[in-house]
Amino acid sequence: MEKFAFVVHPLKANDFSRKFSFTRNWPDRLVESIIKYIPPFKVSHISGIDSGHNKAEGWFVGCPLTSGQMVAMPEQYVINKIIKAGKVAEKLGAKILGLGAFTSIVGDAGITVAKNLNIAVTTGNSYTVATALEGTRQAAKVMDLDLMRANVLILGATGSIGAACAQILSREVRYLTLAARDESKLEKLARQILKTTGLAVRVTANTKQAIRNADIIVAVTSAVDSIIEPEDLKPGAIVCDVARPRNVSQRVTEMRNDVLVLEGGVVEVPGDVEFGLNFGFPAQTAYACMAETMILALEGRYENFTLGRDLTVKQVELIDKLAAKHGFKLAGFRSFERALTPQEVATIKANAAAKILPIQKGVL
Repeated sequence: MEKFAFVVHPLKANDFSRKFSFTRNWPDRLVESIIKYIPPFKVSHISGIDSGHNKAEGWFVGCPLTSGQMVAMPEQYVINKIIKAGKVAEKLGAKILGLGAFTSIVGDAGITVAKNLNIAVTTGNSYTVATALEGTRQAAKVMDLDLMRANVLILGATGSIGAACAQILSREVRYLTLAARDESKLEKLARQILKTTGLAVRVTANTKQAIRNADIIVAVTSAVDSIIEPEDLKPGAIVCDVARPRNVSQRVTEMRNDVLVLEGGVVEVPGDVEFGLNFGFPAQTAYACMAETMILALEGRYENFTLGRDLTVKQVELIDKLAAKHGFKLAGFRSFERALTPQEVATIKANAAAKILPIQKGVL
């Protein structure tokens, strides 16, 4: 039996009530003032993972800090708390540790954590990229959007996930825009893509304007607050929101019935899986970053797989291949923590067409 662990933390203060229901009505400030003093702990046991090639069990280990706290508090304090979560995983018997949500972003993206543990560490970003792009391709097909004709935008393109998405998509699209705050890093990435693929990409720090012009958006920024609002999107736009917390405002799903917003990186896990924790997904589904840790355990690859800011296309292709071997696959289209039915997607497509046609005719 292979063994792994995965670090989880509350994205917002009220997420803490998923495990401790008695805090549900507590003010956010009270929750945050208390949890920063709570040491990391075992949240649940994960059982039933069976790929047909191997079996695995694992544990969710809680690192009690919200996303906002991880951004605002001293970096070394946060990293030390993540390392302590890793020590809990070691004592449980895990041989590889996955870093979830903001624990994979803080500091040097897992490198320091790995140096201070006696087990392997991965951020899960490689499989997150693979599944996000596959979901985007499938969504474009369903919405009748030709990738070679579409204006494709990557938000947060200078991060490790964004840069890898850019490098892979640059081989599949003709019109690619990269957006991030650091224009010098954007220019460097653009030069690299031009050298390797021959595609001249656009770069911009004007995120709002880039969103308004995009047909397809892959959102992977580390922003704590949402940056995509209902008024920003074109009719028929596709948004693959890989970020946690989300880059897309909840208002989009309430006000725009003509755009397709997908949760990036949600996969089916093979076997009769029990997670022991409600993180808002149906049974037997998980984030791709969680799945990467499981895949590496099932493969017996107890090595530091995805760490730091540099993520290679080869890593993405390898983990995608291993995922297929062990029976991991996309869990269909999901939006704002619920599954989208084919009929709902068809309705979005029809609503978009009804708005696009008058625009094309010059009526609006």
